[in-house]
Amino acid sequence: MLMLAKWTIEDYHRMIDAEILTQRQVELLNGEIVEMAPEGEVHAYSSDEAGEYLIYLLGNRAKVRQGKPITIPLSNSEPEPDIAIVERLGQDYRNHHPYPENIFWLIEYSNSSLTKDLEIKTKIYAEAQIPEYWVINLKTLTLVVFRSPRDEGYQDRETLTQGEISPLAFPDLVISVKQLIGN
Repeated sequence: MLMLAKWTIEDYHRMIDAEILTQRQVELLNGEIVEMAPEGEVHAYSSDEAGEYLIYLLGNRAKVRQGKPITIPLSNSEPEPDIAIVERLGQDYRNHHPYPENIFWLIEYSNSSLTKDLEIKTKIYAEAQIPEYWVINLKTLTLVVFRSPRDEGYQDRETLTQGEISPLAFPDLVISVKQLIGN
């Protein structure tokens, strides 16, 4: 049986600082450095448009971070979700990426990384008690909404193709599913 060397967040940051990972698109998941799939045109367009849409809708209520790391110490993970809606902490983010307690919800746009986003990341985010996680499946043009985190995963899962949705953190906010999907 092979034994994998697990990396800590501190190890990962030292590698970044030493420019070891400069030419690699990677993220840290459960102590393992995992390659990220390159963004295709549809992925880049859809996630960028959704980010702009959410910035407009949220105004100053939250910060919309696009393609930036978040830190999950519990699982030695530093994933880079396509969109993270987080507390506005200003210059605090010069010293650390958002932690789970700073995160309102996360969004991933997924095509070739669907298994990683629906299985591995779902467990990491639920275990960290991130209240809400949305995955846009670019193959089926559906929005998969995960809510009610537990250590073993999210308790609630809903799939939408149209209509509107309100995030738990901002129940008065009405978001068009079609606008998120990019239709």
